[in-house]
Amino acid sequence: MDAFTAGLLQRIKTTESDLSRARDEGDEFLVEVELGELDDLRRLAAEHGVEVGTTSV
Repeated sequence: MDAFTAGLLQRIKTTESDLSRARDEGDEFLVEVELGELDDLRRLAAEHGVEVGTTSV
C-alpha cells in the first residue's frame, strides 16, 4: 500500500470516528461537517481506485 492510499484510509477512519463522537454528543452541526468530509474523502478514494470498506454511517 502506498503512502497516498494509507493516508486516505487513515483520514476516512478518523473522520468516521469523529462523526460517531459528534453523533454521541448530539452536535448536529459537527455531524453535518463530518458527513461532508466523509463524502469528499470517499469520492477521492473512488476517483483513485482506492477500495474503502463499507461502514454504516
